[in-house]
Amino acid sequence: MRIASIPAEEIDMQDEVSTAGRPHIDITSVRRLSELADYVVPFAIRAVCSLGVADHLIDGPLPVPDLAKRCNAEPVALQRALRALAGKGIFTECEPGVFGLTALAQPLRSDHPVSLGDAYPLLPGDLQAWAHFDYTLRTGLSSFEYVHGMGYWEYMAEHPEESKRFDGSQAAGTRMEVRTVLSAYDSWAGLTSVVDLGGGNGTFLIGMLSRLRHMRGTLFDQPHVVAGAPALLSAAGLTERIAVKGGSFFDDEIPPGADAYLLKRVLWSWTDDHAHTLLTRVRAAMRDDSRLLVHEPVAFPGDTDEVGKAYDLILLAMGGGCARTEEQLRALFGGAGLRINRVIPTPMFPLVEVLPVT
Repeated sequence: MRIASIPAEEIDMQDEVSTAGRPHIDITSVRRLSELADYVVPFAIRAVCSLGVADHLIDGPLPVPDLAKRCNAEPVALQRALRALAGKGIFTECEPGVFGLTALAQPLRSDHPVSLGDAYPLLPGDLQAWAHFDYTLRTGLSSFEYVHGMGYWEYMAEHPEESKRFDGSQAAGTRMEVRTVLSAYDSWAGLTSVVDLGGGNGTFLIGMLSRLRHMRGTLFDQPHVVAGAPALLSAAGLTERIAVKGGSFFDDEIPPGADAYLLKRVLWSWTDDHAHTLLTRVRAAMRDDSRLLVHEPVAFPGDTDEVGKAYDLILLAMGGGCARTEEQLRALFGGAGLRINRVIPTPMFPLVEVLPVT
């Protein structure tokens, strides 16, 4: 692996001798493309996260030997990694061999309000799949399934350590989503009950109801998924305000009559047929004045830089679904007796407010 680098004097010489019809050499674009295409920095970030480097710098900068001892790292290797990251504004070399936190490194702390320290795990299964992403582009099929011979969740069930790190990355994303969804939606005050469909172990609902103290909630997901929720609810003091119900979207009754239903990163995992069935069952549980809130990537056209477009490629490679366009969502909701009322932008994914057709 070699980082692309072209000396400025060579660029200038090439530019001078370029002939008609050849593209003009824009050094800024060349360097920007090299930066975007290289994976050294992303891997280095993930590696220092796995060592918990940011946590050891909370009280101030440390010399590399001391930091390496606390992180169980080899000092020279750690210094080389931190030196490269400091050049990108992640950590700072305060003086030779002494490193501290920067604004970009602060969210890597485990005590940060929206900590991203667990958001970037190094998962061997994922990395092997990305190494064959060209297969996905040629065939439209999952490179993960091509490499591993099984689906993503089946693989995770057989690799508990990777599954644990994956769960940590999802929890990190959830912390961010709680803040973005709560601040983006202006109608929480008029709602008193919410059902989080596919809400996992309740992390999102706990974060939500800890802030919206007038509301009560119901957590609904597969029985083995919600098994760990009671302990989390007890620790958060929310046992009396959040009910837990284990069940399937497709086989069990969805809790009826709530003011709001939440689908957070759920629809994108299902085909149109399964999504239609799910939405039809949600509509049957809703009152005519209930609302459905959908928080997931929407595939907007154009050149805007949106996090959902990158997530769509993750789904493509891992075989987990797709991000739909607004038009596709309208058709999907319409077939289930629902309609989009508004699409609310957030720093993460859009929040789509959906109402029953009456």
